[in-house]
Amino acid sequence: MSDYDLYELPNGIRVLHKTVPHTKVAHCGFLLDIGSRDEKPAQQGLAHFWEHMAFKGTEKRKSFHILNRLETVGGELNAYTTKEKICFYASLLSTHFERAMELLTDLTFHSVFPEKEIEKERGVILEEMSMYQDAPEDAIIDDFDAVVFGNHSLGHNILGTRESVSSFQQQDFFRFLGENVRTDRLVFSTVSNLPFSEVKRLANKYLAPLPARLGARPRLPFGAYNRVERVERKPISQAHCLIGGLAYSLEDERRIPFFLLNNLLGGPGMNSRLNLAVREKYGLVYTIDSSYSPYTDTGLFGIYFGTEKKQVNRTISLVQKELKRLREQSLGTAQLHTSKEQLMGQLAMAEESNGGLMQLLGKSTLDLGRVESINEIFDRVRQITASELLELANEVLCEDQLSILQYVPE
Repeated sequence: MSDYDLYELPNGIRVLHKTVPHTKVAHCGFLLDIGSRDEKPAQQGLAHFWEHMAFKGTEKRKSFHILNRLETVGGELNAYTTKEKICFYASLLSTHFERAMELLTDLTFHSVFPEKEIEKERGVILEEMSMYQDAPEDAIIDDFDAVVFGNHSLGHNILGTRESVSSFQQQDFFRFLGENVRTDRLVFSTVSNLPFSEVKRLANKYLAPLPARLGARPRLPFGAYNRVERVERKPISQAHCLIGGLAYSLEDERRIPFFLLNNLLGGPGMNSRLNLAVREKYGLVYTIDSSYSPYTDTGLFGIYFGTEKKQVNRTISLVQKELKRLREQSLGTAQLHTSKEQLMGQLAMAEESNGGLMQLLGKSTLDLGRVESINEIFDRVRQITASELLELANEVLCEDQLSILQYVPE
């Protein structure tokens, strides 16, 4: 992606902008290189709690004024937390872009965490936990992180625990921000029809005055992985299963080839091998898919499905059969070409979303120090060989390396 602009402020904040002339909507947001893995044991859930509390009051606004600032002009304001990122973002007519930039700056850097709001939001998050526990297809994903990563912070639930969330006080938020916010480890990303000169002017107005917060903030790397098999009985009507283990990090050159391998196995296409072998051929599942989440120093691969309790072992056997095929049978020329074309098509369509593109700009910059262009990715995809995929399958998809977590009806 050569047609984007980058501007670095004296305090270390980087501003990325892509001009899209035909759109009337602006997408913008702060992406911070902070996530749940940066929490200390007693801080579990604090990053996500901060994401909620950012909307509850700043030095000059109460919650009502934050929530109405963009809504009254038809805009949207939102946020999310992952293992390694927090994002505060907005979408609205580009004529109101300055309104969004000023508000996002205010709630990201000037939140005051009112004690009364902490008590109210504590209840909201505890209800959010209950909601996830009532959805086993979501809960098993969080629990599988703990199976693979154990007591490391990557294994902790992003929402935290009921005990930790119930204990947080105002000073905990300020302490967490002081420990983790670094102005050279956050970006402001935007996609709109505005000229970069205007975005740069507003960045100097709202972002340049922010004090620089520099210095190292090391992350505890993940250590040893031990394979686990676990069965948990739950008050549910359907069995749920997750099979997976470690994969490649964001900086590993095998990351893109493994994305292709994962896409072939259980990606979103209805022609994925798992979907054809388990759903279409035998009708054993409604949903079966595989996923790959790369982190800065490791990665996670997983296969999820839900089925009748009596069909769990049969379904696991079918999954293992497909993994064995990938380990033992090299893709033919036509299969390899089709897999590449499918992945490149999916990536191209994903980039059609300007909101998604805005986040891609920021994530790529934080993770890789540069924006990884789609043409660069396409070139790497085209270079992938069948022998390379066979090697990756034998490194990651061996049964004796994959953990299994099952939820079965009581």
